[in-house]
Amino acid sequence: MKPLHTLSALLLALAGLSANAAAFGFEELSALARNRAQSAWSDSTPALPADLARMDYDGLRDIRFRPERALWRDARLPYEAMFFHRGKLQAQAVRIHEITPDGARKLAYAREDFDFGKNALAATPWGDLDFAGLRVHTALNSPQYKDELVVFQGASYFRALGAGQQYGLSARGLAIDSAGGGPEEFPRFTDFWLERPAADARQLTVYALLDSPRAAGAYRFDITPGAQTTVQVRMRLFLRASDKPIATLGVAPLTSMFFFGENQPRPGDFRPEVHDSDGLLVASGNGEWIWRPLQNPARPIASSFALERLAGFGLMQRDRAFASYEDVEARYERRPSAWVKPLGDWGPGRVELLQLPAPDETHDNVVAYWVPRSLPAAGEPLELAWEIAWQGDAQQRAPGASVLQSRRGHGFVQPGDNRSGQVQYVLDVAGPALDALPPGTPVRAMVSADGNGRVVEQLAYPNPATHGWRMSFRVQRIDPARPVELRAFLQQDNHSVSETWSSILLPE
Repeated sequence: MKPLHTLSALLLALAGLSANAAAFGFEELSALARNRAQSAWSDSTPALPADLARMDYDGLRDIRFRPERALWRDARLPYEAMFFHRGKLQAQAVRIHEITPDGARKLAYAREDFDFGKNALAATPWGDLDFAGLRVHTALNSPQYKDELVVFQGASYFRALGAGQQYGLSARGLAIDSAGGGPEEFPRFTDFWLERPAADARQLTVYALLDSPRAAGAYRFDITPGAQTTVQVRMRLFLRASDKPIATLGVAPLTSMFFFGENQPRPGDFRPEVHDSDGLLVASGNGEWIWRPLQNPARPIASSFALERLAGFGLMQRDRAFASYEDVEARYERRPSAWVKPLGDWGPGRVELLQLPAPDETHDNVVAYWVPRSLPAAGEPLELAWEIAWQGDAQQRAPGASVLQSRRGHGFVQPGDNRSGQVQYVLDVAGPALDALPPGTPVRAMVSADGNGRVVEQLAYPNPATHGWRMSFRVQRIDPARPVELRAFLQQDNHSVSETWSSILLPE
């Protein structure tokens, strides 16, 4: 059988699998992805009508889906779906389908489903425009109202909420060459299939077809709302044959924003901190937990953590106090953390963190993902599964003790004390491993620097205000134009009793 070269041909082939409208599932979706990967990539998005092509940001925001026309509202099901309109700033078309016991059917665009607000638009029929994305609502915070639960919009981006949370960081289906010198490739979900939920469903299933110049993939999302909403992701990815090999294949990528924080304050801003995430947490298969505070660098900087086995990683918003942000509109203390847990053994690879300069808080400048050590040959599947937990106040922490805050700067300095070129850090650490120590137990600060730094002083002592421990240390730079890699943890009787604080002292 010859490879199929267009989506319509693929869908016709799928329809021919059964004359009795067999249920659509992951295997059928995988067949579509495999066939796409055997064909040359092409972006088949139809052109926008002139009215929509020239619409500005405010005009597009004024287009809203009519809630009374939401998918499944008439049936009073526990979930409802609404759709985003295409426009100049979200021009790519997304096809959306519903899966019912009778099979899968495409949901056609209907102009009357949308309220166009103050936009003056021609009455000329537009035909079937498809959509720019979708959002799902459910009774997340109250039985009387269906809140937004999850949104899929733009490339392969999606984000979800647990109870009491506000949108912050996003996840993606796949990242290609986010770091590595060449231009980044942004795979996108071109098609979605929404499985019609039962009347008592506690979980919603969404399928998505991903396409990109060098990859195509099948995705299944099982979404379970709650105080901690979880999204279980199953991916079967096929790489296209290409004369440009992929340098960095980012699995389970997370994208966030860090503008400034306790470790990098911003003079002149009344707010103490502005960020959607304040650190990267990595759990290795050998039991080590690593915490890397985020920064807003002057130029792009990439870090990686090589592991033989991954237990989990996440971009976390640890600081949950309003007083840390003082922003009554953004409410950064409500932004979720996202913890990625592999389902199964992913084998060796690395967690990579990319941090970019951000001129303001409207720019996402942080990306984290898993990079497998080896990739399959073109056409061979890479199948992985993971769970993303969207967490609030109760979130993943190291089982021993965690860094509560990480500050940089000197306190009182005696006259004549020459600390030129030295940088001081002060860390507060707390957790069960420290709580269990008898009073008076000696605890040591273990601090190390790479070849561009020298640890001048390191101290550890109880902090009565937090009932934890405080660690402070000073580092002497050698070459101010180069970064310094730092590591620190608390040790008692030759055993680590805290996670490893791992930070980079940026070049001056």
